[in-house]
Parts: sequence; C-alpha cells; structure tokens
Amino acid sequence: MEKEKNIIKKGELYFPGKNFQKKALINNGSIYKKGFEDPVKFWEELAKELAWIKKWDSAFIHEPPYFKWFSGGKINIAQNALDRNLEKRKNKIALIWEPEPAKETQRVFTYYELYKEVNKFANALKKLGVKKGDKVGIYLPMIPEAIIAMLGCARIGAVHAVVFSAFSSKALQLRLQDTEAEILITSDGYYRRGAVINLKQNADEGIKETNVKKVIVAKRAGNKIDFQEGRDLWWEDIVKKETDECEPEPVDSEDLLFILYTSGSTGKPKGCCHVAGGYAIQANFTAKWIFDLKEDDIFWSTADIGWITGHTYSCYGPLLCGATFVIYEGSPDWPTPERWCQIIEKYKVTTFYTAPTAIRMFEKYGADLVRKYKLETLQILGSVGEPIDQSAWQWYFDEVGKGNCPLVDTWWQTETGGILITSLPGIGPFKPSFTGLPFPGIKVDILSEDGKSLPAGKEGDLVLLPPFSPGLFRDIYNNPQKYLETYWSKYGKEIYLTSDGAYKDENGLIRVIGRVDDVIKVAGHRLSTGELEGVIEKHEDITESAVIGVPDEIKGEAPLAFIVNKNKEKQDEALKKEVVDLLRKEIGPISSLKKVYVVKDLPKTRSGKIMRRVLRNLLSGAELGDLSTLANPECVEEIKKIII
Repeated sequence: MEKEKNIIKKGELYFPGKNFQKKALINNGSIYKKGFEDPVKFWEELAKELAWIKKWDSAFIHEPPYFKWFSGGKINIAQNALDRNLEKRKNKIALIWEPEPAKETQRVFTYYELYKEVNKFANALKKLGVKKGDKVGIYLPMIPEAIIAMLGCARIGAVHAVVFSAFSSKALQLRLQDTEAEILITSDGYYRRGAVINLKQNADEGIKETNVKKVIVAKRAGNKIDFQEGRDLWWEDIVKKETDECEPEPVDSEDLLFILYTSGSTGKPKGCCHVAGGYAIQANFTAKWIFDLKEDDIFWSTADIGWITGHTYSCYGPLLCGATFVIYEGSPDWPTPERWCQIIEKYKVTTFYTAPTAIRMFEKYGADLVRKYKLETLQILGSVGEPIDQSAWQWYFDEVGKGNCPLVDTWWQTETGGILITSLPGIGPFKPSFTGLPFPGIKVDILSEDGKSLPAGKEGDLVLLPPFSPGLFRDIYNNPQKYLETYWSKYGKEIYLTSDGAYKDENGLIRVIGRVDDVIKVAGHRLSTGELEGVIEKHEDITESAVIGVPDEIKGEAPLAFIVNKNKEKQDEALKKEVVDLLRKEIGPISSLKKVYVVKDLPKTRSGKIMRRVLRNLLSGAELGDLSTLANPECVEEIKKIII
C-alpha cells in the first residue's frame, strides 16, 4: 500500500495529509474560532503554560493607542527558556553552533550547559554593575556567545539592544547613543566568506561619543586587536571565577526586554521597545504551533540575531519550546553553494526557515545541487522577510521539500515581535504566494483609504485590531511622537497601521503585497509593485526584480523596473523588450514600463528585503537615508552609474 503523502493538493490549494494532520500539535480549525471569539481569554489561557513568578492582576488594559498585557505579573524569559526545561530536558541538546570554516569543530550545548553559561555571564554582568533596566549593547556575530549574552541580560532584567554585526561603526554609534548603553559586548572578529572580519575595530570606532565605559570581548577569530586596559575585558576572564547559579530577576510583564532598531526612510533608525511578558508568550506559541516543534525536531532559522527573526526564532522561541536549534556563523554559499544543504543533511534538520532571497539563490544554482543531498529529514519549510513570489514558492516546495512538506509563508514585522499571519502546518491550506490566515487570537483587517473593510480581491491597508498581539511593541524608544504618527494616526488610535498592502482571496487567505508605498497609481488605477514583480520573475532569465513608481506627465505615475539578468548569453536590450511584452500580456497595457534597467544586484538587507526606497531616492536624487542595514552597499554606486 502506497504511503500517504504529507501534503495533498486540491485545486490551487495544498492541505496536510491525514497522517501528518493527526500527528500535528494543532490540527483542528476550531482553534481559530476560539481565538477570535475572545482573544483576551485565549491569550490568558496560553500564558498560564509559562512559569510566572507572580500572576498578573489584569490580562489586558487598553488606553489607546497604548495597551498592556498581563499587567502586574512578574516573569523572567530566561528562566522560562532554560530553568523550566531542566527537569525534563537537562541533558537534551539545546544549541548547535556551526562555524563557517567547514573543518572547524561545531560547539554543542545541552540545556544544562547553556543554563550554566548564561548564569556565569549574568553574574559577570552584575559584577560590572549592570542592574535591572540598564541598557546593554550587543554587537556579536552568530556565535554561541550571542545567545548567551541575550539570555544573560534577560536573566538579570537588563535590556539588550542587539546591533547586527555587519553594520558599520556609524550604525552602531547611532544605536548606542540612542540607548545610552554603558556596556558593549562584542568579539575580536568573525568569519565571512573566508575572510576574517575585525569586529573589535568597528566596535572601537562605534563607541566614540557614546556612554560606553566597558567593552566585553569574546574570542572568536584570534586576530590582532587594539585592547585598551581598564576599558576592555575578555569574556573568558570575567566568567571564569563566577558561579553557575544566578537567581532570575523578577521583571514586570510590561518591563522592557529588548530594544531592536528598524531603519527609517530618513534620519535615525527607530528603536522598537519589546516587553518581557507578552513577547515571551507570543514567541513560545508561534514557534511551537507554526513550526510544529516536537521533542525530536531539529530547528534551523537562518536569521542573524541582529534581526527580529533571529531574536524570536533563532533564540527565544526554540528555547521556550524546549527544542534543539542550529545557528550558523557564515555565508550560505561559502565555500560552495552547497553549504546550507550540507548543514541540513549533517544535523538532520527537520524545520528550515529562511528568506525568499536565499530560496532564489538556491534556485539559481539549480535543482541538481539540491538533489545531491539527503534532505528527507525536512518536515516543514518556512519563508520570512518579504512576500514570496509564486515561482520561488513552487521551487522551494517541489525541490527542497520534495512536494511533501507544509510550506508556511509568514508575515510579521520587527514591530510585531512574532509571526501574525501564516497557515498552521497541521491545518492549512497553503497557497503559493499567499501568506495564509491570521494566527489564532490575532485580529486583522484590510481597509480602504476611507477606513472601510474591503471584500475579497480588493487590495488595501493591512491593519491590526484590538486587543492586538501580546508581542506587539509598545513604543519607539525616546520618540513617542514618531510612534503615534507612524502607527496610530491614519485610522485613529485604536487601529494599528502595518504600512503593508494586502488582499484576501475567497478562502480568506491573505496575500501581503508589500509596503503600501510600493503601490503605484497609474492613471487612477492602483498597481501593486509586488504583483508586477511576480509577473517579471516568471521570466526564466530573471533572478529577481524591483519595481517602483516614477512621476509621469500623463499618467501621474508609471512603473519602472530594475531586473537582474542571470543569462549571460541573453542581450540586455532583448531581455528588456521581453519583460515589457510579458507585463502587457499578463496584466495589460496599464502595466507598461516607463523604463527598464538591467543591474547586477539589487540593494537588500541581510534578511533579504529589497530596499526599494533606495532605488526611488537614487532616481529622484533625494537623500538616500539610512543605508546601515544594507548587505550589499556597493551595488548602490553601481546602480547610480547605470541610471545617470
């Protein structure tokens, strides 16, 4: 008898097979009804599963636009991530670290070993005078010390502010100045594409004109660094005399857990304030239910801790669930394009969570590369960072997941703290390029410009409705006015504006188009840049594209496209014409491109988001704004030469 597949296709929808559904942690659609009817009660019931030092007085308080979850409750997320797991999982592997150099030995920590390391580091921080509520900067690569540092701060009630290790010294300085942190945790360096990056050098520049008094340095790369006695401290020196017991600090549910910065279009980046209680609950249950995390799973989120995905799904989420998870130091295609496949095979990864950019990179290298490796341990695939186009979705599903893994596309933001829209793997349905349904207990809507709820097929503003998700950020650090203007002004103080456009299909599945400012009005007609890009990327010779709107004397606005040609044999001019013809055929004359530029690369963040704002500003001659989040800043100058 033929074994039932995990995934069954019905029309354009995919559903979990009966056996997969039966084994899934959440497999009954009634969970949505339960969450929708009384979200406060729903989240309150979930909150009871965590360890609380003191139970809350009130589950939800709403004073628009401000709100509180589990007010009066005392909790510690590090205690929930580690101590809570010791009874059943003391000797279970918690963390596997894979270094970039393939010949170097990985580091592995059981829950008990990680618990002890966190406690020692927490005690070292206290010895340096760090107290509850103090801000601590973390500027570390993806090494175990990054996870230990975050948890160590959380254990003593200090607020961590992680800065992505590939950010410039200027980007680090801006964030340290905003938080007024007096402690910075960094490393001597790290490996990236075979090179040794001197991170300490960047840190030394970044702390100038800040309040930083002490710099803790973890040894990683062994390169020569400038070590200032009295200010700089080796990680290993400050922890070696510390005890491995540290009582977790009780913090209020609404106390700050971390500040994480998201770039603004101009000026300084926005510091998103995330709090201890609500974030912990949301991180726990989104990780557990969306990735169906069970005792024997090996979870790998490829995100760096410098991003919110790294915070929630490369650190806190898996630990709160008692899972085993992998972190990787290096570049995904170094020293060969096979590196990620090798890691999946080596550790028998069951859940793989990555960005569409990485998926398209896999696709570019070809299916033969993927087929060389034993990836049959994979049970669930995830996508994050930007809307995934249909072609990339299908390739990921067919080639990486062998058509037998639920593919959970996920929508969320730095601001939301955790995933808010996706299809649960044990329920479905999954539809290429559609994100899915709101997570149970989450209320969303799609509104017209005049604030009316839109029917299926009509695109508008994606908004969140009260009582809001417990993990939603509470403010912009040091800038409450910006918080009000950006998120709570367009539709009033009781509706959160995500600034993303979206629409529903007839099944209620949501397709997120992308930023609202990525909608073009051509002769009064709204065209989504995401839709145009989806059509363009159907062309076999195009790796990726970015469409923006530019002024047009007749139409008001017209679309303009940047495309990446992967076919060296194809002439750029011929490709441009084919793209124009393809859009006219698929969408109609309204989509006619004003111009097409062929470029080698598009400006992207490390999480894979294409920075269309940069492209718009390049064309208009406007200030480029914050470029510190770009993974490939060199391409900006290259594009500038092309468009002149």
